Amino acid sequence: MRLGLALGYWGRGPSADHVPLAQEAERLGYDSVWTAESWGSDVFTPLTWIAAQTSRIKLGTAIAQMAARSPTTTAMHALTLDHLSGGRVMLGLGLSGPQVVEGWYGRPFPKSPLTATREYVDVVRQVLRREAPVELDGRFHSHPYRGEDGTGIGKALKPITHPLRAELPILLGAEGPRNIAQTTRIADGWLPLYWSPFRTDVYEASLDAAPEGFLVAPMARAKVCDDVAEGLLPVKAMLGFYIGGMGHAARNFHADLMARMGFEEEARRIQELFLAGRREEAVLAVPDAFADEISLVGPRERIAERLELWRKGPVTDLLVLSPDRLTLRTLAELN
Repeated sequence: MRLGLALGYWGRGPSADHVPLAQEAERLGYDSVWTAESWGSDVFTPLTWIAAQTSRIKLGTAIAQMAARSPTTTAMHALTLDHLSGGRVMLGLGLSGPQVVEGWYGRPFPKSPLTATREYVDVVRQVLRREAPVELDGRFHSHPYRGEDGTGIGKALKPITHPLRAELPILLGAEGPRNIAQTTRIADGWLPLYWSPFRTDVYEASLDAAPEGFLVAPMARAKVCDDVAEGLLPVKAMLGFYIGGMGHAARNFHADLMARMGFEEEARRIQELFLAGRREEAVLAVPDAFADEISLVGPRERIAERLELWRKGPVTDLLVLSPDRLTLRTLAELN
């Protein structure tokens, strides 16, 4: 199981520690470093900054939001950075949810998410392979554009720049069972939002047809500390926000996932509290058991035991979300 460093997205502004953390991870033998985006900092610019100040570590997007860019634009970003970094890019993509897609990007959330994802990946693959002009008679991502409001004179094109790697790895952030199953067919890997080594059966059917070499790269918050309950507080704060606020009361993919993982009553309670403006209570309502299962928190010996469980399942890459150098070093030593 390889280790990756997950840096996430910026808060109020850029972190002065992201490049030093990436450099430390590279020195410790981490295989990859990953950036993210929501509705603030973008995913590619920080990764490019990191690429310029590292030499070996792979560079991943976890995730680049599909609504933010047309698939050809995303492919251009990926092939450009892949050249500049010497072939280190891993392209993680995701749909996000209706509130972000429609509220921030001002675009309709696709009525058929699986079809939209499949078409998006198809176009990106065509660009990177550069075998012919990009053409797709699609429902969401037609190339050339064939809508009634178009001119009708669009021309199918090949990228001017020759991509460095035709088979640049593409991973998808998928949550629903059918979406995960499709991911095993059209992508090189999967970026789970929540992974519990105690509940691998939740994903077993969806991963049944995964080909050899398929990447499973979940993100986990980690902290070496003596007090497990205290160490879990940032995990619970994150879960309170995602389960309670990152979605509509009637359509929240994160809450639905928590429910499928055996915590349905708790997930609905977190939503209820958060949407009522009782955010602190929502965080406290997150079960310690769930927060603990999806993270690596506690003394070194406890983390070593838990790490063994992560290794026994299908996980190929553990993306560590931690700004703490002691934690990063400990995981490198234990792995």
